[in-house]
Amino acid sequence: MDFRIKKKDRRTRARVCTIKTAHGEFVTPVFMPVGTQGTVKTLSPGELEEIGVEAILCNAFHLYLRPGVEVIRQAGGLNKFINWNRPIITDSGGYQVFSLGAPRPGSKRLKPLSKANREGVEFRSPVDGSLHLFTPEKVIQIQTDLGADIVMPLDNVVGYPSSYEETKSAHQITIEWALKSKRVMENIRSKATLFGIIQGGIYPELRKEAAEILSREGFKGFAFGGLSVGESSSTMFEVLEQTVPVLPEDSPRYLMGVGTPVDIIEAIERGVDMFDCALPTRNARNGCSFTGRGKVIIKNALYKNDFGPLDPDCNCYVCRNFSRAYLRHLFNAEEILGLRLNSYHNIFFYTNLIRNIRRAILEDRFLEFKEEFLQKYNESVIEN
Repeated sequence: MDFRIKKKDRRTRARVCTIKTAHGEFVTPVFMPVGTQGTVKTLSPGELEEIGVEAILCNAFHLYLRPGVEVIRQAGGLNKFINWNRPIITDSGGYQVFSLGAPRPGSKRLKPLSKANREGVEFRSPVDGSLHLFTPEKVIQIQTDLGADIVMPLDNVVGYPSSYEETKSAHQITIEWALKSKRVMENIRSKATLFGIIQGGIYPELRKEAAEILSREGFKGFAFGGLSVGESSSTMFEVLEQTVPVLPEDSPRYLMGVGTPVDIIEAIERGVDMFDCALPTRNARNGCSFTGRGKVIIKNALYKNDFGPLDPDCNCYVCRNFSRAYLRHLFNAEEILGLRLNSYHNIFFYTNLIRNIRRAILEDRFLEFKEEFLQKYNESVIEN
């Protein structure tokens, strides 16, 4: 991986950078749609390229369970298997294993499906109930076998809220696993780049300690895990404000699983370069569209006779060709096309937002762009 800073904002930590990988170069800030099981739900790779998506995130946990690493390896790697010719980042599956732990309130599941110790995590497959063990070493082998460009170490995730003692233990284990993962990477012939994951919950001192240790150990990129799991946005931003300055300037910073358009802009201001989130596609399938004037719940009766575009300020394929009335009809008729068109629009919205942010940074008007966007977006949010 080759990382270069192209432009720094004069008044904030926002910046524009380039990351060159074996499967091409992408520019940051970047939003990476989530293709958990090798597909961004309802959209084809060709449509993603048409939108301008530069990189996607896939999940090693799910791809390991099905179709299996060997199938993907025989296909020539994940890029060839899914016909995606641009960079792929893989998540280790730490969060997915965490979610199999203690049942959440209201869940019908009575027993945890995962159990962690310092060696790794034992879990039962949510697909067929089979028993598996993830160690830091195995997770790295899985991701390099998949052929990802950027890979993540196994991390020990805690929920919110969690005590300082519980969070510190998970933070220490995550660092141990990161160092084990680094040793494995040094012995594997792979073009992939390993990031270190910074855990520590809402406790800045733990986050800063993790950042300092992983920086000293020479990781080439850094990811923030365990944020946006229930804490307030202001708490998340405080963690970023105190931790980002500890990280080396010449490495990318990745905020995992975040988020809303507002959260992304605020995190970019604090120096974050990379983002992924399932929100735009998940919301799209539920009938929620992101627009520059706020969110639109397209299924609602308000749009029955609305023949204007979904977003008057958007020039994507959907907004140029279809009305709100038609999109509402598709959702209420339970037509698959409604899910596809709304997903296309939402991914375009996020991708275009990032493009505009980059342009604003390059032109030294990031804060002006932020103010204009947030005023229009926040004042117009439609929760109808």
